[in-house]
Order: sequence, then C-alpha cells, then structure tokens
Amino acid sequence: MSILRNGDFRRLWISGGISGLGSWLLVVAIPVHVFQLTGSAAATGLTVALEAVPALLVGPWAGVLLDRWNLPRAMWLANLAGAASVALILYADSADRVWIVYIAVLAENLATTVFRPASRALTPAIVGTGKGLAAANSLNAFSGSVIRLAAPPLGALLLAGPGIKFVLAVDIVSYLVAAAIIATIKHPVTVKSEPDKGFSALREGLRGVARSKILKGILLANGIFLTANAGATALLVPFTVERLDAPGETIGYLISGLGAGFLLGAAISPKALTWLGTRDLLITTQAATGAAFFALFNAPNVTWAIVAAALIGTPGSILLITAETTVQRVAPTELLGRIGALFFAMDSLTVVIGALAAPLLVTLTGLPTALNVIAGFAVLAAPVTLFAVPGHPAKLSRMKEPAP
Repeated sequence: MSILRNGDFRRLWISGGISGLGSWLLVVAIPVHVFQLTGSAAATGLTVALEAVPALLVGPWAGVLLDRWNLPRAMWLANLAGAASVALILYADSADRVWIVYIAVLAENLATTVFRPASRALTPAIVGTGKGLAAANSLNAFSGSVIRLAAPPLGALLLAGPGIKFVLAVDIVSYLVAAAIIATIKHPVTVKSEPDKGFSALREGLRGVARSKILKGILLANGIFLTANAGATALLVPFTVERLDAPGETIGYLISGLGAGFLLGAAISPKALTWLGTRDLLITTQAATGAAFFALFNAPNVTWAIVAAALIGTPGSILLITAETTVQRVAPTELLGRIGALFFAMDSLTVVIGALAAPLLVTLTGLPTALNVIAGFAVLAAPVTLFAVPGHPAKLSRMKEPAP
C-alpha cells in the first residue's frame, strides 16, 4: 500500500500492531487469571470495569497535556509505563494479592489514555488530512481487526500452556519493542497551544467541540450508537445461551463473524469515503448496523446469527473509520489532543452506561424485548446524525497532504 511508503507512519503502524497484539493477549488471560486466583465473578467483573476509569477521569486532562507535548515522546513513554504496569501483575500470585492486578489495570489503562489520543493527533500530522489519512485509518482498523480475531484465543491457549507469566512476559516485550520503534519516528511533532493551563485549557477543548456542529453531531450520534453497542455486547452471552439455545462458547463464532465483517469494512472504507458525503455515509452505516442488530437478535439459529454478526461488522467498521477520519480533519490542530481525549472519554462512558443499562433493561422487559430495544437505540443514531451534522461541512474540504 502506498501509505506504507511513509516511513514515519510505517513505524507508527508497526509499533501499534506489536503493542496491540500484546495487549489483546491479555483480554482473556487477565480475567481468567483473576477468577483462578479468587473464584469470584465480582472480582473478575471489577477487573474489567476498572479499564474504563482512567479515560473517564483523566482522559480530558491528558488531552490538555498532549497539546503541549512532543507526541512521539508521549507515546513511547506511555508504552514504557504500560510495560511497567503489566510487570506488576507478575507479583499477583494469590487471592490476597489480587489488588495488585487492580492497580496494574488502572496504570496500564492510564498509559493507554495518553497513547490513544496522541496516536490520533500524530497520524494526520504525519500523513496529512487528505486521502492518506483515510488510508492510514483504514489500515489501522484492518490490522486491529486481525489482532482482535487472533490474539484473544491465542492468549487463552498460552494461558492454558506456558501460563500467565509467559503471557505477561510477551506483553511486556511487545510494549518495549513498540516504544523503541516509536522513538525512531523522525517527525518532530510538538503541537503549539495557547499558554493557559488547567481548567482554562480544558474548557478550550470543550469549546472546540461546542463551536463545531460537525464535532458535536458526531460526538452525540456516535455516543448513542456506542451505548447501544456496549449494551449489545453485555447481553451477547445470554442471547447465545437463551435465544439461540447454544453453548456459551458459541459466542466465539459470533465474534469471528463480527471480525470478518470488520475486516471487509476496513478494506473498503477508503472507497466508501468517496462514494457518499460524510454525513450521508455516517447515516447509512448507522442505519445499516442498527438493522443488522435486529437481524442478529432475531436470528433463528447460530448460522444466521453468524451471518448477521458479519453484517454488523462491515458497516460498523466503515462508521468508526469515517467518524475517526472526520474528527482528525475537522478538529483544530492545536486542540486535537484535547478533542481526541474527550472523544476517548465519551467512548469509555458509553461502555459503562451500556453495560449497566442493558441488564437493568432485561430485568424490566425480558431478554427478547431488551435486545430489540437496544437495536432500535442503535438505529436512533442515524436521524440524530441527519439533524446534528451539516450536510456539506466546509471544513472537510481541508484535505492536505504532508509537506515533503
């Protein structure tokens, strides 16, 4: 791909893949390890819930700092912090030491809270805001989908074989290698921002979103969509067992179908961005994904459910890539760190709301009704986008390639 001819982006992409592979190995391994130590579902659930806390509480402040820091330096330092955090888990070898895992999870996700907005801000600085940006985001999404498909089951196999210490060691090494690669990025990006500090700087980031109809609309509509997605994810196991009358492990096939759809969506998203205007593409993919949720939750058997999961993945992938690319193009360069962190915080908030609301909805209405209400909520994002996002936002014409 021509985008990989850009040496700085190639380093950024390779490092992200390496650290992402290590992190996704732990998606299954850490909850299983905690359950093996404690025998407690509550302790395992707490481990997962703690992952969202740093982005909610610290994310916006991290964005303020990122608008003043050298972005590659912030990223490799975050990777070093991630390696140190994972290393702590090596000392959690009994139930009375499970608190070490909690601290490590908080610390690792605090590092991620710095890394992700920094990567979002650095990408357009390296590749520009033209066709290269769409290609870069598509490639990132494609490789990320491959990792999500392969790494969790691989982590489970490694946990059952060499054990948790080996899985942790692989993740630590992946962080260190990724940090070393990022440190070689030659692009000396230090985003200059106004000198105000603290709440004043954070307010400026909020104003940056508030002043832009495009950013406000995407934040609101994608917040609705991602809340529905989180609720659907929380109910995926009960749906598999109770509605499909299948063993719980069948969820792996559904996730594989979803991943296949994501791969296809990531591959065609650069073309999709040329077929429709930004708003129309967002509306189309939101509506298509919501319809696919209805198809999934009313599937008569596992085979149809797998097909529906793939149908969710394809427009869902295009939707997320389109939203990401649009934010990077529209957000003022001097505020991109803050705005990226605010979007990251919103993503985490939707996970918490969706995961808590979905079981409550099941209690109130029953599982079949709750699943269809969630699908309807996903579709609601489309009309919100129609009214909240301008049809032909002028700022999207700012499509520049980096200076040679």
